Amino acid sequence: MHRTLEITVPAAVTESLCQELTDLTEVIGLSVQLGASRKPAGDVLIVHVLNRGADEVLRRARAAVPDDKDLSVVTSEAASFISPSHHKTIVDDKDEAIWEEMESGLRHQGAITTNYLLLMALGGLICAVGLVSEPVPQAVAFISSAIIAPGFDPMTKVPVGLALRRWILVWRGIESALVGYAVLILTAALTMYVLVATGETSAAELAANPEVEHLLHPKWMELLVAAAGALAGVVMLAAFRRSFQAGPLIAMAFIPAAALIGAGLAVGRFDLALEGLQRFGADWGFIVALGVPFFWLKQKFLHQRRPIV
Repeated sequence: MHRTLEITVPAAVTESLCQELTDLTEVIGLSVQLGASRKPAGDVLIVHVLNRGADEVLRRARAAVPDDKDLSVVTSEAASFISPSHHKTIVDDKDEAIWEEMESGLRHQGAITTNYLLLMALGGLICAVGLVSEPVPQAVAFISSAIIAPGFDPMTKVPVGLALRRWILVWRGIESALVGYAVLILTAALTMYVLVATGETSAAELAANPEVEHLLHPKWMELLVAAAGALAGVVMLAAFRRSFQAGPLIAMAFIPAAALIGAGLAVGRFDLALEGLQRFGADWGFIVALGVPFFWLKQKFLHQRRPIV
């Protein structure tokens, strides 16, 4: 999708900034509402711009406004640009998100809220049941828990923050992941405790489950799938394809691995919990190890600017 940027600037810079933006080939349309904004006070520029030109528009807007307090930007997706005179330019657009949109999406998905914690808990409950289920219901449980639990976004904050040297983003990612997965692990432990106490399963059945064995002792091809899933997740984030984010979670194993930590603790199998922790760390390591260079390259050769805030 293309971008519509609603930029509020002081009246003193409106004309010069409009001239700069008009000269950009990627800007398809530009409208000005003089004195339309009360907070912050100023003029409103509505810029219809291709994805590949959004960074340049923001770069010029920031350079034009002396004080960041006088600059305000709202971004949105435009379903289509219909302009016969710009058709050749429009069809060559790229699928790229800007840094601010990436951070906003990660902040929304990984904020420590009641909804976030509840979804993580429900993902842990379902995955714990899946650990001691037959193959078909087990696959359903693992896939559904990967979709339900918003476990990918908090982890992805870390490589984004490291690549941009935004340490507050790194810390918030670690904080969200630790809190969210602590809730998931605790819920998985309580679920497994109840299942064992009611005679639905046992520690021996948990340890003997074939998929648990795969989690504990992954082969190279399973690790390759997990690594590909990690890289696919960060690419989708950079391409603003958030609706497909569940795919990488399904390919990776850190939600079942986290649930195994809780399940192992609940049945007194600390060896299972430890090996689950190792697999959990390996999958998170893929996200960081592959995400940092990927986002660094995006910054170096594509965006070439730091986020406005």
